[in-house]
Amino acid sequence: MKSLLERLGYPMGSRVLLVTADDLGLSHAANAGVYDALRRGLATSAGLMVPCAWAREAASRYRGEDIGVHLAVNSEHDRYRWGPITHAPSLLDGDGGFPRTLADLWDHADVDEVRRECRAQIERAVWWGFDVTHLSVHKDALSLRPEFFDVVLDLAVEFRLPLRLPPARAESSAGFPLRELTAEQGVLGPDRVIGVRATTGGGARHALEAVLLDATPGVTEVIVHPALDTPEVRALSDDWAARVDDHDLVTTDGALAGLVGRAGVVLVGYRDLRQAMRAGGAAVARQAVVVVVVTAGLSITPKATGGRTEVVTPGCCSAVTARAAVWAGTRKLPTIGRSPRRPTEILLPSAMAHT
Repeated sequence: MKSLLERLGYPMGSRVLLVTADDLGLSHAANAGVYDALRRGLATSAGLMVPCAWAREAASRYRGEDIGVHLAVNSEHDRYRWGPITHAPSLLDGDGGFPRTLADLWDHADVDEVRRECRAQIERAVWWGFDVTHLSVHKDALSLRPEFFDVVLDLAVEFRLPLRLPPARAESSAGFPLRELTAEQGVLGPDRVIGVRATTGGGARHALEAVLLDATPGVTEVIVHPALDTPEVRALSDDWAARVDDHDLVTTDGALAGLVGRAGVVLVGYRDLRQAMRAGGAAVARQAVVVVVVTAGLSITPKATGGRTEVVTPGCCSAVTARAAVWAGTRKLPTIGRSPRRPTEILLPSAMAHT
């Protein structure tokens, strides 16, 4: 079996780095910080928290960046709460938000409600226009229990998306072979994941510097949580200083950018992993490949063609809007005045593809 480096087209011994800016949608400060890190900094990917209050605003800023869905079924802050976007009584704590602790989540969460909620978060991101590049789980809440990990892995297979797994130290305590199960399904993810959360500043600075100085080959992901320094982020949680430092680290720290160049590290995003995964023929469960063809027409017309499904959409509608409408099961599309885009491959559940 080829290594991840080889799947990405790099020779053995290469050092490849993903810098992922998580918690997009958490706050206005996070949205500004994450997009700044993506557009002028070292960040190569980001993770969107769909249930959070500022997620829709994050969608309005989207310009095609490498962004995945950071599945959230817990809400750890005392002064700021968010909850499910589906009817999910088992995912609520006493004040109407997601459970604060992993223990509370694991004790009460219903697997079917978790599955429905996670699927809805992915589909809403698509509806908002995101070209979802990967899946990850907030606080690894669903990755450390086998019944919930099965849900996340099934969705990664179904939507053919790379999946971030917990750091090795967390996997050893989970008690089941996360990476082996993921590899069996053809789902890709970084070889190493390094996430640091400081409460008094520092953020991921030392972790990222250590990775750049480390000669270990492979694909490593470092997770940062950039945010601008505003009264909002200071009121949100006690770790605001680390978030501000993460932003400075990946956007304005010229020394770090120079270290990346001197270390010979290659920066990639999750979109690269997604391309390699789909090219490698990952297992696809309950899926059909759909080609969106932007032509003149008044409705979506699915037509099976040799194992694929052709979908014709109105010429006035973008492929992104078409993708969202198809995934939502819509058969009529709005006139939104956008120019047509090139044909785009999307995924459609098989049951929907042949209706």
